[in-house]
Amino acid sequence: MKESRLGRWTDPRLLWRRLLHNLPAKTLALATAVVLWLVATADRRANVEQSYDVPVTVSDTTGGRGVGTRTVSDLSPATIRVTLSGRPERLRELRGENIEAVVDVTGVPEGSFTRPVTVQAPTGTTLRGLRPERVQGFVDTVLTRTLPVTLSVATPPETSVPRYTVTPTEAAVSGASRVVGTVERLVSSPVSLPAGGEREVPLLALDARGAAVEGVTVNPRTVTVRRVDTGELPIKSLPVVLAEPPAGLRVTAVSVQPSRVRLVAAPELLARLREVAGTVPYREGTYTAPVTLRVPAGAQALEEVSARLTVERVPRAPAR
Repeated sequence: MKESRLGRWTDPRLLWRRLLHNLPAKTLALATAVVLWLVATADRRANVEQSYDVPVTVSDTTGGRGVGTRTVSDLSPATIRVTLSGRPERLRELRGENIEAVVDVTGVPEGSFTRPVTVQAPTGTTLRGLRPERVQGFVDTVLTRTLPVTLSVATPPETSVPRYTVTPTEAAVSGASRVVGTVERLVSSPVSLPAGGEREVPLLALDARGAAVEGVTVNPRTVTVRRVDTGELPIKSLPVVLAEPPAGLRVTAVSVQPSRVRLVAAPELLARLREVAGTVPYREGTYTAPVTLRVPAGAQALEEVSARLTVERVPRAPAR
């Protein structure tokens, strides 16, 4: 009996008749199922993936103190790679700047940190991944210092003595305290002005080595430099000549700095001058001393002069 039933299920002719039984209805049911699957998965199949370089922004509400009391610097990396899926036309509309990637440092103590990044996928898209998932940085206190403005101008010609004013005379530099602490001075960008000229120039924050300090804000960012002199003055550059040492001493080496000085005087007086005499206190040894210039009445020297001397005593001749 069992063998008879088993033979009926394995009989090819019986199986073929069962397969062809109600074939139109079976074919319709299969076609309907395929159509329903295609409709249900149409959106998913139409979606594509695209990656964007997204800048990382910082959120910090520590202590409810608001913006400006703490700052984050040295964020690494500053951008992450975000992959989204969605309709092609929707993804083509997006740019990295349209996607929000946030690292929250609320409650993070001051110092270095490593924190996860949260990405909010734009409407009509799905987040598929981000790389890297964490970023590093440094939390610091915001510091503001007020420093005087140092004027920087091009070297004037020897025949002029320009005078300048700078407005304002002070500026504030703000940023992370460990960065602001390296700022030694605020210097105006070098400028060359004609007599009576005026120009607005940017300020530069410099460290002790004279290198620009990055990551700080200067307020105001510019100053106004004015040249207030009327123009050329009667000036003449003359060499400095030292007086001879007293008897018993001789100079074996001398260096005068500067070797020339500018004198301001009436044109007729300047025309007669060929050099400027100077005196120094002579003594045995190697030393640096200020030079006293012997300037004629009616003239004024514009530089101070010093001399580096090596002086030795002259041996006395033996008595006969």
